[in-house]
Amino acid sequence: MVKHILLISIVIFASCDFSPAKNNGSKKKKTVITTPTFDADSAYLYIQHQVDFGPRVPNTEAHDLCAEYLEQKLKSFGADVIIQQAELTAFDNTLLKAKNIIGQYKPELKDRVLLFAHWDSRPFADHNPDEKRRNEPILGANDGGSGVGVLLEIARQLNNNTLPFGVDIIFFDAEDYGNPDHIEIQNPQQDTWCLGSQHWGKNPHVKNYYARYGILLDMVGASNAKFYQEINSKYFAPRILKKMWNTAHKIGYGSYFIFEDGGAITDDHVYVNKHLNIPCIDVIQYDPSTNSSFGSYWHTHNDNMDIIDKNTLKAVGQTVLEFIYSEQ
Repeated sequence: MVKHILLISIVIFASCDFSPAKNNGSKKKKTVITTPTFDADSAYLYIQHQVDFGPRVPNTEAHDLCAEYLEQKLKSFGADVIIQQAELTAFDNTLLKAKNIIGQYKPELKDRVLLFAHWDSRPFADHNPDEKRRNEPILGANDGGSGVGVLLEIARQLNNNTLPFGVDIIFFDAEDYGNPDHIEIQNPQQDTWCLGSQHWGKNPHVKNYYARYGILLDMVGASNAKFYQEINSKYFAPRILKKMWNTAHKIGYGSYFIFEDGGAITDDHVYVNKHLNIPCIDVIQYDPSTNSSFGSYWHTHNDNMDIIDKNTLKAVGQTVLEFIYSEQ
C-alpha cells in the first residue's frame, strides 16, 4: 500500500430550561445502546482465511476466491452486499478485473457512516531484502488483510447490535497496484494507487451517496504498531481524528494512538474525500524508525501472519466500535 509519505506540519450555548419540572409520564425514555465487545480472535481468523488464499492480486485465482469469501462473510453477518466490478488500468497498462465489495446495513436510511479498507495485496515485494524476489507478490497479512479482518469482526457485531443509522463497509480493490519502487519507469503515470476507491468515488454504488464521516483502516494488525495522526486526515476531518484518538485514550488504548503528527499519506481516504467530500480519516501504522516510515515488513515477504498481533487488533477494533456506537 501507500506510497508517498511527506513529513509536513499543518497548522491546521447549551440552552437551559429553568421552568418547573413536569412529570406527566409522557416523556420518552432514551434508548441506551451499549458498545459491543470486539473479539480479536475472530478478527485474527478472518485475516488467516484471507492469507490462506495466497496473494490477492487482481486477475488471479486467489483474488477471485477471496472475493467470494468476503462476499459470503458479509452476507452471513446480515449485510446487503453489492459487488462493484470494473476494469481498471494499472501503471503498466494492465487491465485489472477489480471488485469493490460493499456491505450495507440499513440501506434505506440516508444517515450513514462509512468504514473501509483495501482487500487486495501487493503484486511486488519491491522492498524485499532479497532483490531476486522483488517481483514476487506478497501475502499482505497486515497490508490489506488486517483492515479487512477488523471490519469483518465489526460487521459481525453490527449484525447483533443494531444502530439507529446506516453503516456501509467497503473493501476496496486494486489499492496496492501502484508504481513499483524497484523498477525505473519512464514517464510514470499519476494516481496509480488506490484504483478501486478512485473508481468508486467517481461511481458510488448509490446516486448522490454521502456519509457523516469515513474511517479507513490500513495496516492495523502488526505487533507493537503505533498510530500517529495522519496529516491528510487532520486536514480533511480534524474533529473525527481528534475524537478517535480521544476515544482510544479513554478506553485504555492510548499507548497505540499517539497524539503526534505522522506523514501525509496517499491512501483510499484521499480519493473518498476528493470525489465525494466525505470527511475521512486514515488509521494507519506509522514507524519513523524505518526508511519507509511504515513497518520493516512493508512490501516484503515478511508481511505474513507472524507479524499479526491480537492485542493490536483489539486496540483498533474496540476503539472503532466505541467511536461509532457513541455517535448516536
